[in-house]
Amino acid sequence: MLAPLPPFLSNAGRRLWGNAVEDRQSIRPFLAMLQDRGELLRIAEPVDPLFELSAFLSLADRGPALLFDQVEGSPLRVAGNLLAGRDRIAAALGILPGEIAATIHRAIREPIAPIVANHAAVQAVVERHRPLDALPIPTFFEHEQRPYITAGVILARDPESGRGNASFARVGKLDGRTALVGIAPNHHLAQLSRKAAARGEPLPIAVVLGAHPAIQLAACLYLGLGDDELHCAGRLLGEPVELVPAFTIDLAVPAGAEIVLEGTLDAADPVPEGLISEYHGMYEDYGPGIRATFSAMTRRHDAILQVIEPGYHREHIYLGALPIGAGLLHAIGAVLPNVRDVAVTEAGAGRTDIVVQIDAPRPGQARRAIHAAFAAVSMVKRVTVVDGDIDPWDPIMVDWARCNRMKLERDLILLPHSGTDRSEPMEESGLVTKIGMDATAKPGDRAEGVARALPPAAVLERARAKLRALTAGAWLA
Repeated sequence: MLAPLPPFLSNAGRRLWGNAVEDRQSIRPFLAMLQDRGELLRIAEPVDPLFELSAFLSLADRGPALLFDQVEGSPLRVAGNLLAGRDRIAAALGILPGEIAATIHRAIREPIAPIVANHAAVQAVVERHRPLDALPIPTFFEHEQRPYITAGVILARDPESGRGNASFARVGKLDGRTALVGIAPNHHLAQLSRKAAARGEPLPIAVVLGAHPAIQLAACLYLGLGDDELHCAGRLLGEPVELVPAFTIDLAVPAGAEIVLEGTLDAADPVPEGLISEYHGMYEDYGPGIRATFSAMTRRHDAILQVIEPGYHREHIYLGALPIGAGLLHAIGAVLPNVRDVAVTEAGAGRTDIVVQIDAPRPGQARRAIHAAFAAVSMVKRVTVVDGDIDPWDPIMVDWARCNRMKLERDLILLPHSGTDRSEPMEESGLVTKIGMDATAKPGDRAEGVARALPPAAVLERARAKLRALTAGAWLA
């Protein structure tokens, strides 16, 4: 398990990453921590942004974060594979993995509003001519037709209410000034762009790269339209997000980020996209994207371009999985107070397959949990419910519960022709068959009982504490 995020950088970290005060809300303290722990691999040789950079990231998917010191055609460094898993995301927030859901819940319940920054590190360099040409944007996959910005938090404001919005969407470069933005029709950013178009206006947007991981995680939250994710980011940070006014648009942007692209989004100007990768690891063809026109790029003097390897890769998976899991925990908890955790699995690409853990479930509660999950998130198509003694994040133990606590004729629920998302790989006309599995123990199923054969709990805890004192203990159950 990674240590909590340090409040300051070592002297070596300052030399590599810069000034600690202005960098506090960037990715730099997290990169310094990964370096100190030996979990950051620096690639010194030049790397081609056409497929080669993506190949490095794909191969390192379950390994270290990567920092590319030289990318062909650009003076900027590139970093990727930063938040590839629960441990990394928890470390970036300075918490333990088991605290992620509760931390996200608190961020939604107790937001902290942004403040005006007393610095503008992200605006040290301004490029207005062809701002996209100044970035080493990777082309990731064989059948995609263009380079994509994949780690951009897109800020916008509701043209009617004035309320802020932060979200992720892929930004595909068309030329030095324009790009297409791929957005699902029900995405809040798509709704805001349509509102602006109905008024005969483009929507001002800022694409923020290299902000603190807390800001990135907040941008993945499933909130209501009008709830500003930057306020939730403040709670995750433990302090307000520091903002500065943009140069060419009427938005404020995170002062500590690495790079910001300023521009507008025009829903009245669709652009053909072609095949693109999706979270399940295959290609989709969603039709046209929306044209974005960029008026400026601002950055730090020594900016680092952050990228997220898209498709079926762990950083892409977990940035979706953890906010979805927290939302499902809240939704299921509204009807079942004894729900303890919700895991959104890697097998389901952090979107479609979940495991719900319930303490001492009463008869019928597992089925209620299954139906509540399907109602809360349309993408979910498989739900397994387990007892409190099964770790929902442990795929072996979840499968053990399916094998040893389920009677298929009783505990399997099939829901044919259920509504789903357009990204579901098996959908037809927006429909797919969904499945629920009640893998909880039932009284009377075994004369011998259902308790697992283990040493007494108190003795296990004493032994666990002694082993942790002798070893790093990452392998301890």
